This record gives sequence, structure tokens and C-alpha cells, in this order.
Amino acid sequence: MEINGLIDHTNLKQNATAEDIKKLCAEAKQYKFATVAINSCWVSLAHAELEGSGVGITSCVGFPLGAASTAAKVAEAKQSVADGTTEIDMVINGGHLVAGDDDYVISDIKAVVEAAGSVPVKVILECCLLDDEQIVRACKDCMAAGAAFVKTSTGFSTGGATVHDVALMKQTVGDTCKVKAAGGIHNKADAEAMVAAGADRLGCSSGIAIVTE
Repeated sequence: MEINGLIDHTNLKQNATAEDIKKLCAEAKQYKFATVAINSCWVSLAHAELEGSGVGITSCVGFPLGAASTAAKVAEAKQSVADGTTEIDMVINGGHLVAGDDDYVISDIKAVVEAAGSVPVKVILECCLLDDEQIVRACKDCMAAGAAFVKTSTGFSTGGATVHDVALMKQTVGDTCKVKAAGGIHNKADAEAMVAAGADRLGCSSGIAIVTE
């Protein structure tokens, strides 16, 4: 299985430096990864590093808690697009989701989707904090709001992607959205299991180890 083109090569560390981001971009070009996944302050730098390479940029919005105001998420999304991002990973508002306030959840996502324009938005559900009913409901909210992808995890909470969650998400969204698995994918077997379960994209900080195994 050719996995390189499915990987969002990730560095979301709080203490990542400009040199770390440049290194991430160079690696992504070398290994022909889909995108680099980075915090939004680095998008303009990554855009300069990757221009013409065919490697995209995933900017994270409302990361990692998803509990920022909708207006703040919209502003971050708009700035990321202006800076040259090609995709956005936004974090769902988990508190409103768990409370059953789907109208808020849909409105929050939809506002970011609209701010992003033609840039596809992936919505991070943080599945480790949700039960199956909540995961299904979150997926339905994402579809209603026009998201391009549903994504399992930030990698910053109590757990990462599981085969069960990916399969449940894929079963729920069908062909309406794509599925991204992220968090805890450290080797080729993990990656292949996620793809087999229905993942279209993989968020990995261990991408090089996976593809050179």
C-alpha cells in the first residue's frame, strides 16, 4: 500500500520553531506527503517553503480544545486562507456536542466552512471523549455544516485514533465526507489498519518512520 500521499506530516508542538517547520516542509517534499499539518502562525512560512512542490498545508483552527468562540475560529480560518493554507483542521465544540446542542455545533462548523471558501475543512471530533452515539451525531452535524472530512483526534487528549472509531465514522458519513485518522499512528501496521477501516487521510508525526519501515 502506497501510504505517502495519505499522510499529513504533523508538527503541532507548542515549542516548535521556524527551523522545525522548515525541516517538516523539507521532509514532506522529500517523501511526497499530502500536506504538512501545523499551527496557524506558521502557514505563511510553510507556504513560502512549499510553493510549487505539490505538498499542501493543513492549518489547525481552534486547536486543540475547540472551545474558542465561533468568531475566533472564523478569524483564524480567514487568516490561514490569506496566508496560503490549502486545508483546515478545526476542532469541534465538544461541550456543546455532549450537551446535545447540535444547532450550535453545526453553526460553529458552518461558519468556519464559509470562512474557508474553497479550502476544505476537516472537523476534529476528539473521539476519545465521546461515546458511539455522540460520534455518530457529530458526524451528522459535520455533514450538515458542509465539512469535507471528519477526523478522529487532535493527538493532544486522552487517546488517538482507533479502528472502531474510524469504521463507525466511515459508516456514518459514507461518501458525503472523507475520514481522517490521527493520533497514535506510529507504524505501518497501524496506518494500514486505519486505511482498511475507512480512513482517507492519516495525521502522523511518525510519517517518515511509517513509510520507511
